[in-house]
This record gives sequence, structure tokens and C-alpha cells, in this order.
Amino acid sequence: VIQKMDPYFPFSKSVEMYARSYAAMKIDYKGAEMCLDLLDRKGKYSNGFCHWPVPAWVKPDGSWQPSRTNFTSLADPSAVGSGHTALVTLMHEAGHAAHFANIKQPSPLFSQERAPTSVAYAENQSMFLDSLVEDAAWMGHYARNSNGEPIPFDIVEERIKSTHPFAVFKLRAMLAVSYFEKALYELPNEEVTPERVMQLADEVEKSIQGGFSPRPLLSVPHILSDEASCYYQGYTLAEMSVHQTREWFKKQYGFIVDNPKVGPTLEKAYWECGNSKNFLDIVRDLTGKDLSGDAWTAALEESVEDRIIRERAEYDEMISKLSSGDAEENDIDLNMVVEFKDGDELIANSSDGGLLSACKKFEAFVTSKISSDP
Repeated sequence: VIQKMDPYFPFSKSVEMYARSYAAMKIDYKGAEMCLDLLDRKGKYSNGFCHWPVPAWVKPDGSWQPSRTNFTSLADPSAVGSGHTALVTLMHEAGHAAHFANIKQPSPLFSQERAPTSVAYAENQSMFLDSLVEDAAWMGHYARNSNGEPIPFDIVEERIKSTHPFAVFKLRAMLAVSYFEKALYELPNEEVTPERVMQLADEVEKSIQGGFSPRPLLSVPHILSDEASCYYQGYTLAEMSVHQTREWFKKQYGFIVDNPKVGPTLEKAYWECGNSKNFLDIVRDLTGKDLSGDAWTAALEESVEDRIIRERAEYDEMISKLSSGDAEENDIDLNMVVEFKDGDELIANSSDGGLLSACKKFEAFVTSKISSDP
């Protein structure tokens, strides 16, 4: 399925598709500067991440300090599936950047990624926005081949059939990490030996996942890194919030993809407060319910047939909107300056010709790189 999807997710177009999608949702970066280093290369740190040398905050004189963000990923443009992976990474890390660009508090301490900013609070924003890439409506608009043709729903349907029945394993894999850490920290000191730790990992995999995991617990980097201890449970809490927030948007507005209410709603409900409010409180304040796994469970319980019917209707509605509406905007504005780099090499800067022009330069750079690679 990934191979069939690949022509509709060209890596060279990934930054433009991310930017158009965010612009349609009226996401505003409040004058931020963002540097993107997206391509893999020899010696590059092996992980995608985002960080803020300058956090956003309101100064004592009332003036605004925009954020400055750097983020990186490890895309290989020639690899099958790289375009889809790049888009998910872009939507995710750019969600972090949008969140931290919109924190309006009287100190930079409210807009930094360390405690008391919780993992669940930070990841909720990014995971909500990257979840859209899997929506048929999103693919109907943005997943297009070199001729501009949208991905056929037959391929979307095949993906649903090949992934949805196994989605519960993602939940179990996430839970297994936290249960392993809990069991590990509860071990008596005299039992903390390499042999016992490996045995404990096997026991947790069997009890939570029903057998040995294709990704062994001891290969999860968060467990091995002291600054990420007990970090992983935040992903589970964030995923619960993602589904609960998606459910709220669907009930409130009927749709999420290209909904101009999304950006302003997230800004006011989730972003402006920074870490001045508790994660559980902001979810309750927006959705009207305490955080729970109900929406996530409901999504997992949806049958393959029902999901195909629902996604087909949303896909058809998007295609109909596009066919009857105006052409794509000739320019897009996220209210930020974006710089695309490949290591020390500057590819494009949006201050020279606008964001769409910078995206086109990035596209040309990637296309040239693919054609010149042996």
C-alpha cells in the first residue's frame, strides 16, 4: 500500500502541502522565525525534533517577543514512503512550533519545553495536527501526484483495510512502555541485573502485547535516556486527548480538515495559556469532559466497513468542494519567516518572495538532488 501511495506524497511537495493545510486552518505563527533542516545526511543526529532558542512571551512593556524555532528530520527523498513520512513529521513538529509560537504569557518560563510543561500537553498539539494526514479528506485535498491528480479512494480504502484492524496494537505498544517502566522502578535493588531487566521486558511484552514485540521494549530510546524517564506515558495521555479533541471538533463543526476555526480555537483553548494551566484542565475546558479513553476506544471499535463508509463520504465531500470552489491560492501566509536549509547550505528564505516561493525553491532543490543522486 505504501508503494501505491508514494506517487501521491512526493517529498519535494511536502513543505507546500503542510503550509497550505495549516493556512487553510488559519494557524498563525505570530511573527515567529523557523529554520527547517529536513534532509538526512551522513553524520546527522538520528532523530527528528524541534526546539526553541527564543521562546515567545509578552515583555513587561507589553511588547511581543516572537519565537524562534529550529526543527529537523531525516528524510531520504529517494526512499519509498519518504514523502508520507516527511509530511507526518512536518505536521507534527510544525504543530509544536505553532503551539509555542502562540503562548502569550508575561514570562518566557511559560513557553519553554521543560517542567512544568508536561509531555502530554506538548504532544497533544503536535499529534492532533499530524493525525490529519491519515484522514481521507486530507488526502483527497493534499495527496496528489505529479499531474495534480488526487489519490484514488481505492488506495485509501486499501490502507484502511490493511491498518485499521491492527490499530489496537499501537495502543498496547504504548501502554507496554509505561508498564515496563513501572515494573522496572518497582524492582528490589538486588534484582536489578541485566538478566532480570531483559526478562522483565519479555514478561511485560507478553502480558500487554500478547507476545514478543516487533519493537523490543529495550530498544525504545526513552527508557534508556535519563532525561526521558517516565516520558512515554505522556504520549498515551496525549493520544487520548487527540481523539477527544477530534471528537469535539467533529461534533461542533462537522469537519476538521481545512476548517478555518481550528487554528483560532486551538490558539485560545490550548496554546495561549502555555504551562500556566494544567493539561487536564485545558482538555476539560475545551471539550466539556474530563480526559478519558472513550473517544480513542470508540475509534478502535469502529468496524472496517463503517470506517470506509465514513471516510468515503468525507473524501467525496472534499473532492466536491475542490471541484466547485476556487483554485488554490497563489500565495499563503502563516505570519512567520521560514528558512529551509540543508546543513550549512541555505535553500530558501520566505522573506525573499514569500512562503510559497520558498516552498517552490525547496521543491526544485529536492528534485535536483534526486536526479543527481546515483
